Amino acid sequence: MKTTRNIFCCLLAAALSTASLSLWGATPLKAGDDAPHFTGHDQDGNRWSLDDHIRKGAVLLYFYPKDDTAGCSAEACGLRDNMFELKQSGLHVVGVSFDGKDSHKKFVFKYNLDFPLLADTRGAIADAYGARMGDKKMDRRVSFLIGMDGKIIHITDSPDPGVHMKELATALAQMRGKAAR
Repeated sequence: MKTTRNIFCCLLAAALSTASLSLWGATPLKAGDDAPHFTGHDQDGNRWSLDDHIRKGAVLLYFYPKDDTAGCSAEACGLRDNMFELKQSGLHVVGVSFDGKDSHKKFVFKYNLDFPLLADTRGAIADAYGARMGDKKMDRRVSFLIGMDGKIIHITDSPDPGVHMKELATALAQMRGKAAR
């Protein structure tokens, strides 16, 4: 009787564990994992696919909470201001938030951003990367540096946009160092 109950409890625990993974998403992504494939549309309605861009160079996929807010503007402008160097490194930059394409278009125009912002209004891309802020319809500030092999090289998960820029610079320097060997 105890053995049957123990087996039942183990099976129930395994089933609940599997159910919770599907309800809350898989385990968090880490460096070395394959980056989830996705396709989205930018502020101009153009299709943007990770598969198309990683063939051409590394990708910085960054999630941010909201267009035209202090931290999000600082991060976007920091990327814009360093775009020449980022492109010299062969890096493609793409931002993602729950905001729609019209909001993105205004944000891009206001700050003269020279990279696409994907409208992830349903949160499909955010959920694939575990970037949703709790149960809200909003992303947290997290960025993924993805190599040409489709593997995640580095993740920065911080509310501070300055931390993202510093860690990106370090990760790119390490990436260049490995390529030079």
